[in-house]
Amino acid sequence: MIPAMPATPLTSHRASVAALRFGRLASMGVVALLILVAGVWASWGSAQYVMLTKGRELGTIEVARCAREVCSGPYTPSSHGSVARDRVVIENTVAVRKGRTYPVVVKPGSTEVVRSGSAGVLYAWVPMGGALLLASVVVAGGLRRTRLAWVLAGSGIALLTAAFVAV
Repeated sequence: MIPAMPATPLTSHRASVAALRFGRLASMGVVALLILVAGVWASWGSAQYVMLTKGRELGTIEVARCAREVCSGPYTPSSHGSVARDRVVIENTVAVRKGRTYPVVVKPGSTEVVRSGSAGVLYAWVPMGGALLLASVVVAGGLRRTRLAWVLAGSGIALLTAAFVAV
């Protein structure tokens, strides 16, 4: 190479490295954000009924029968305007056992109920806890932001632990 000529190969190498770094950060940032949005979306399906209870039917269910996917039992109202029902259904999970009574919120226009109270709120946000854990791996590996990843992982573990203890 002639000394008077500009060093274009080195400059273009730096530019390509910078472009690749930006592409990696942008794509991993989008992936982490999508994971967190999916966690909120999955949690909000049940959390909206549990957290926004004004005007909703509140009561208790005494679980009488459990099948593969749902448990059912009579509903006893505890809020004004709520109507007693002979049979309502609740999702059959580790949080529901036959013969026990749980505070619930009735989903509008259906016979389906979700758990209410602090246990119901924490249980509704369990998908978000999993999303926080998954996003922490993406943030640590893809974005190389270890402190933020530890915060995300700690938040996810705290949420899942609290839900486990409450349920």
